[in-house]
Amino acid sequence: MHIIEITREPVELYKVLKFEGILPSGGEAKHVIAEGFVSLNGVTETRKRKKVVNGDVIEFNGEEYQLNLV
Repeated sequence: MHIIEITREPVELYKVLKFEGILPSGGEAKHVIAEGFVSLNGVTETRKRKKVVNGDVIEFNGEEYQLNLV
């Protein structure tokens, strides 16, 4: 599992995928979320602007990423 450090919360889901380099652009991040390719805490998430917080686990493309507030 990868750890993603965030400095504030909440953060929009697509922004995490974009700014962490998991996907190359915000548009692509929004697309894969809307198509149901991203899970949040074990549940498929299709809301691009879903707010994520410390401790949430994002899964995409077989990888897991846990948010850690610093």
